[in-house]
Amino acid sequence: MTPRTLSIGALALAALASGAAIAQTQPAEAAKPAMEKCYGVSMAGKNDCAAGPGTTCAGSSKVDYQGNAWKFVPAGTCASIKTPKGMGSLMPVKA
Repeated sequence: MTPRTLSIGALALAALASGAAIAQTQPAEAAKPAMEKCYGVSMAGKNDCAAGPGTTCAGSSKVDYQGNAWKFVPAGTCASIKTPKGMGSLMPVKA
């Protein structure tokens, strides 16, 4: 075999291997469910973000079911989540 033949063969093999790797990762990404922010459903310190003035972000809610703290939930399920303070909301809940 000549060096040119070996180079072409190596390039072809690399192209096939990278294509196989990409094909394996795409189905897993497509399987991720759509998520939405749901306000008023997280427990104290368990929110994903946005917990009002004076807080930073994730894990900063001060009370259970804080109306301005949200949690990611599967899309379409927020309004059906029942808490002692009412149902989950797609918009911040005024206290």
